[in-house]
Amino acid sequence: MWGLSDDLHEECGVVGIHTSGSDAARLAFFALHTLQHRGQEAAGIATTRDGVAHMHKGLGLVASVFKEENLATLPGDLAIGHTRYSTTGGSGLRNAQPQLIETLDGPLGLAHNGNLVNAHMLRRELLEGGVGLQTSSDTEVMVHLLTGASGDWMERIRTLMSRVEGAYALTILTRDAVYGVRDPWGLRPLVIGAIDGGYVLASETCAFSTIGAEFVREVAPGEVVRLSDSGLEAQRGVTAKERALCTFEQIYFSRPDSICDGNLVHSTRQRLGRELAREAPVEGDLVVSVPDSGTPHAVGFAQETGIPYTEGLIKNRYVGRTFIEPTQQLRAARVAMKFNPLADNLVGKRVVLVDDSIVRGTTSGPLVKMLRNAGATEVHVRVACPAIISPCYMGVDMASQDELIAAHRSVEEICDHIGADSLAYLSIDAMMRALGSENGYCNACFTGKYPFESMRFVQLSLNPKEEFSSVWSD
Repeated sequence: MWGLSDDLHEECGVVGIHTSGSDAARLAFFALHTLQHRGQEAAGIATTRDGVAHMHKGLGLVASVFKEENLATLPGDLAIGHTRYSTTGGSGLRNAQPQLIETLDGPLGLAHNGNLVNAHMLRRELLEGGVGLQTSSDTEVMVHLLTGASGDWMERIRTLMSRVEGAYALTILTRDAVYGVRDPWGLRPLVIGAIDGGYVLASETCAFSTIGAEFVREVAPGEVVRLSDSGLEAQRGVTAKERALCTFEQIYFSRPDSICDGNLVHSTRQRLGRELAREAPVEGDLVVSVPDSGTPHAVGFAQETGIPYTEGLIKNRYVGRTFIEPTQQLRAARVAMKFNPLADNLVGKRVVLVDDSIVRGTTSGPLVKMLRNAGATEVHVRVACPAIISPCYMGVDMASQDELIAAHRSVEEICDHIGADSLAYLSIDAMMRALGSENGYCNACFTGKYPFESMRFVQLSLNPKEEFSSVWSD
C-alpha cells in the first residue's frame, strides 16, 4: 500500500436488514454499494433462512465481490453486510466480514465498524481459556464473547457490551433476528430506516435512498435494537456515556448526502468552510478545493469571502488503495497519479487551496508545487478542521503520533514545509459552531483527550498483533 498516504480512512460500513420478502441479500448489496466509500478492501453478506445461515464474502469492491450467481445463494429475509477497510487485523480474506459461526442456539454472524481498545486483553483471555482464534481481528473476539455468555441473545449482547471498550457499531445475525448495537459513546454511527415490510440498519442514511427505505432515527449510544417478524424493538444495552460521535464523520467520512446528527453533511461542510473564511481570511483571486472531500468546504469559503470558486485540480477517481509497493521514483509521483491541475484556470492567479485536513503533510506539499508549476502566483492553504496532533485508536486509520506533522511542527513550520504562502487551520471553537454543538463529539485527534475513563486500554492496544506476529502473516 502507499505507506505515505495523507488520506484518512474509516474502518468500514455495516448494514442489517429484515424484510417481509426473501431477498434481503439483494437489498444488502445495494446498501453496501452506497457505503463503498467507507471501505474498499473486502465485502461480505450473510443471511439466514429457516434457521440456516448462508454467506458470501471476498476481497475487493462490492460490485466485484457480488454477482447474480452468488447473490442467488443467499436466501432469506434476514441479512447483515459489511464493507471493510482494515485497522485492527490485516487485509486478508480471513479477516473479511461478516464473521459467521454455528452455535447451539443456531447461526451467529457479526459485522463491526470501529475498533476495540481493549481487544488485546480480551484476546489473551480467550486464548488462555482454550478458545482457538482463526483471525487477527477484534470482530472474532466479540463473536466468541457472545457465544461464551449466558442467556438469550439480548442478554448476551448486554454482557458483551459490559466487557468491550472502544468504538463499535454492530449488526448481528441470528436464526430469527438482526440486532443493531452501538457503543455507549456513540463514537461510530448507526441509523435505522423503514422499508416495506421491515427495517434497515446502516452506517449512513445515504444507504436508505438506494433501496427505498425511509430514515427513522439514529440508534442511541448504548442501545440495542432488534429487527424481526415482531417489528422493531429497542432496549438499553448499557448506560450511555457522554456522547462522543467521531467529528470526522462530519468533516470527511460520511457521504455528503447523508444526514448526520440531524444535519445534511454537505451543508455542515459548507458551514465549516464559512467559519474558516471568517477566522482566516486572505486576499486571493480563486478558491480551489482538494477534491472531492475538500469541495464543500471550499464552496463555503468562497461563499463567505466572495472570492470565486473554480476547479483547479482534477482527481483521478479510479486511483484507490494499492498493495503493490511503489519504487522511490513512483512514490514521489503518487500525487500526480491522483491529481492533475487545470492550468488555464490557474495561470497568474492567487489561489486559496482549501482541504478538509492535513495528516502527514505528504500530499499538501506536492499539491502546492503542482499549482505553482501550473502558473499560480501565490498558493494560500486553508484547512477546514483543527491541526491533528494525536492518533486515533477508535477505528480511524490514522498515522502514529511521530508521523503527524502537526504533532511536532508549528503552523509556520508546516507552511514552510509544504511551500505555501500562508497556512491556517480552523479552530476547535469555530468547528463546533459549524457543527451546531458545544459537545457531543470526539475531538481526541485534535486535543489528545480521549473519551475513555482510562488510557490503560489504549496503551495495551498500540500493537494488537504484537504477541501473535509469528502466527499472522497478513
